[in-house]
Amino acid sequence: MPGTTGSKPEPTPPPTPTVSDGPFAADPLDRTAVAAVALITLFVVALATAQLTAAKVIALPLPVALPVVGPEIVLPGAALAYALTFLASDCYAELYGRRAAQVVVNVAFLANFLVLALVWSTLAAPGIDPEVAQAFDTALGPATNVVAGSLLAYVVSQNWDVIVFHAIRDRTGPRLLWLRNVASTATSQALDTAIFVGVAFFAAPTLLGVGDPLPLAVLGSLAVGQYLLKLAIAVLDTPVVYLIVGAVRE
Repeated sequence: MPGTTGSKPEPTPPPTPTVSDGPFAADPLDRTAVAAVALITLFVVALATAQLTAAKVIALPLPVALPVVGPEIVLPGAALAYALTFLASDCYAELYGRRAAQVVVNVAFLANFLVLALVWSTLAAPGIDPEVAQAFDTALGPATNVVAGSLLAYVVSQNWDVIVFHAIRDRTGPRLLWLRNVASTATSQALDTAIFVGVAFFAAPTLLGVGDPLPLAVLGSLAVGQYLLKLAIAVLDTPVVYLIVGAVRE
């Protein structure tokens, strides 16, 4: 109309991000997002459980005596829980890539210190019942040599597992998941066993004076027995890895 001045409409501002934005914004049951949370949870829970059960040494009888090992496999109570961390990390590495898997591994390594700090602070606090306090000290007070061996073994073997897993994947592509699962876990568990047994029961007692170092024959029996069990678990968990990866990718 004459005498009126037209005006352009104001541009619509972009939507402000909200806390609901993220992998669950479109679908709260998004399979990929749920699997990522579930695998990280499994990894952290298994790792924390391994820290809390490492002090107990168990002996699994064998149907026949094996050379070096003898009639039973002697290993820390954390062995099964720790094996689950490799299952979780291999699934996570296959689904989300090398960099994401290394972030999980190394953030969880730092979380180890939080677990230890919480446990040690609880042990240091005065208890009402001396017998219960003593039982807690015995069960949850890991020796310095065991802590040193387990932390060093973890950070080396878990990063090695991710590196080998993706080195094989770079050469084979998405095929041969069984090969990278078994090969990465078998080699990383060999490193883990050698470092843990060597540091916890020989190097730390020798260098730090924490207990007495074990004879070499006993160290060999301890290492071989642990590794055989870990290798068996690595082979047996391969169908589980296929099941998890297949379910997420469907």
